Amino acid sequence: MITMKTKYALKALTHLARAKQGEPVLIAEIAEREGIPRKFLELILRELRQHGILESRKGRGGGYALRLQAKSITLASVMRVLDGPLAPVPCLSRTAYRRCDGCLDERSCGVRLIMTDLYAATTQILEATTVADMVERMDQVAEVRPLPLRYSI
Repeated sequence: MITMKTKYALKALTHLARAKQGEPVLIAEIAEREGIPRKFLELILRELRQHGILESRKGRGGGYALRLQAKSITLASVMRVLDGPLAPVPCLSRTAYRRCDGCLDERSCGVRLIMTDLYAATTQILEATTVADMVERMDQVAEVRPLPLRYSI
């Protein structure tokens, strides 16, 4: 399961990917449109900026924009930035390896053997899927099912 932090980050990134290239978007707009608590979103976007995924501008006409192209931002990279290693158990992690507590033999550990398959399949999908792919899939669904109209007075 992904964390709410990552889920909100992906929602914000898809919103930014749909914005005009290089044109900053206000945090308030993203928060309102995507249903993300503003203070939490500020922390998430700051972290993504620190890792080179986003850029920000201050003052009038400021906000956040993608620093990288949406087609080069993988879901795996976002998850690693926000949540750390993708491995479901620490003995599979390439960057944060440690032996599991109570493990007698990693080679024959049933949990590790099954989690290896899960990790490989999950990593393959997350590394191959980009923010641009998410936007494309969202657009395909929107073509099939029109969004409800919103009216306000």
